This record gives sequence, C-alpha cells and structure tokens, in this order.
Amino acid sequence: MLPADARLRRSEEFRAVMRGGARVGRRRLVLHALADYGEHTKAGFVVSKAVGNSVVRHRVTRRLRHLVFDRLGTVPAGTALVVRALPPAATASSVQLGADLDAALRRLGLSQRTRQENGSTV
Repeated sequence: MLPADARLRRSEEFRAVMRGGARVGRRRLVLHALADYGEHTKAGFVVSKAVGNSVVRHRVTRRLRHLVFDRLGTVPAGTALVVRALPPAATASSVQLGADLDAALRRLGLSQRTRQENGSTV
C-alpha cells in the first residue's frame, strides 16, 4: 500500500495532473506526470468500468499500486503521477503492466536509469 503522503486523493489533484502534465500512452495504460507538484512524489490510479467488473478493476488497481510503490524511489521528488488503466490491463500479467509502466516512465524521462544516462544526479 502506498504511504498516505504518496497518494493523490481529491479529484482536483487528479485533474491538475491529467490536464497540466505530460502524457504517455502504452498498450495497457496511460501515464500522466506533473513535475514540481509538491514535496513528495504522489501517485493516483484511474481504473474505469471499461476495464471490467469490480473484482477485475480492484485486481488491476492492486497490481498497479504495487508496481508504482516499487518505483517511487526512482521518480524525482515532487512528481505527481496518475496511472490510467486501459481495457487490455484486465487480462495483463503484472510483468506486462510493469513493462508498460517502465516504458512510460522512461519515455517521460522519469526513470532512474534514464536520468543516470543523461548525467543527472538522483
């Protein structure tokens, strides 16, 4: 589970990230990111009914939450992320979701490996 200070909770927070941030789409998810959001790195999840019934949506959310938690330390402090699941996420494995998440983070320049290759300090 994500720590309380690492969660987006209010619709205004989600709206600010989704409208004001960068966006990268992958097969199973869309990642929205907004830099300089605050002191802590925060994440939120959007899993609509298009993904599946309640059981499927909650399973996808739990998988995504676990994957994002493992990557929070590699994302620059103060970044807000919104992970929006697409319908193919319902049948995807955690490995596939993780690969899509990693690819999206790299594309946005938010993964630790990308920043090290560019000579930035973490």
